[in-house]
Amino acid sequence: MPPMRHFITAEEAKPPLFVGIDLGGTNIKFGAVDDLGRSLAWLSIPTEVQRGPEDAAVRMGAAVREVVAKAGVKPSAIARVGFGSAGPANIPGGIITNAANLKGWNNFPIRDRVSYHSGLPVTFENDANAAAYGEFWIGSAHGFRSMVLLTLGTGIGVGIVIGDVVVRGENSCGGESGHMVIDFHDNARPCGCGHRGHLEAYASATAVIQRTAEALAGGRRSTLADEIAAGEELTPKLVAIEAAAGDELSLEMVFETARYIAIGAVSLMHMIGPEGVFLGGAMTFGGPQSALGCRFLATIRQEVRRLALPGFADRTAIEFATLGGDAGYIGAAGVARLEHMQQARK
Repeated sequence: MPPMRHFITAEEAKPPLFVGIDLGGTNIKFGAVDDLGRSLAWLSIPTEVQRGPEDAAVRMGAAVREVVAKAGVKPSAIARVGFGSAGPANIPGGIITNAANLKGWNNFPIRDRVSYHSGLPVTFENDANAAAYGEFWIGSAHGFRSMVLLTLGTGIGVGIVIGDVVVRGENSCGGESGHMVIDFHDNARPCGCGHRGHLEAYASATAVIQRTAEALAGGRRSTLADEIAAGEELTPKLVAIEAAAGDELSLEMVFETARYIAIGAVSLMHMIGPEGVFLGGAMTFGGPQSALGCRFLATIRQEVRRLALPGFADRTAIEFATLGGDAGYIGAAGVARLEHMQQARK
């Protein structure tokens, strides 16, 4: 999440206005956004997956009305709602097909149900794509013509924007590059999707925990062992804290993760040739505000220069994303704005 969320007033807002929804397994974020991507109001509600998708759709409809009221505008001022959801999904159909963090919501027409309960038209998008578009529209990639966003968290989400077009692919799985294969061996690390050797199996928060736990179980000495023995949970945040304090194993885990991410970044650069590759999500080891985060990014850049074709590294910016946890709802509002503009031109 950005250090400080800035809001404009209804009087300052440039119409038309949009509402963005960022659906996660734990919380659902909502934001009212103007035509320039500026936020008027924000709120979050618990997802409560166990209550089912229809119950969530009802509560989302109510939350849309609430965030509009918080923005100080009438519902008629909202041109469209944008909705970002974890995949897999059928984006043209507005259907969540089999999202791992939304158990029991399979094949649910979430777009149309949220539209029904909110009384507004809804544009549906993959959550990583939405976050990427948010960064492209008003965030770290503002002014770029093309970009890739890697969101580093429990898994690895990837969104690709070229021109003003979000890459979705024919089967709504375009850009799912967290599942690119970086190790083809039979004993490659298992990914949460059930396959082996994917980038996510090596460089996600889940993977950092697993790799670190294996090293500790193998007898590696580390201050992490002392912290865990004292009751601390093994998390990437704990790894970052101990790495910043100079623990050798923790530093190894951070920089090994950077090298894996560089492999994924170079593959994307060779396939797409974007102007920039941006890193977001919860696991950036402190990001630009910390010395460790800066070393993490520097290691990625160094490995990219080593692995990429000549000239690629020099022509591709590699930076941290800037919108934090707001990228999802802002980007969702942005893709709703795109659809609104497309329909207005017809």
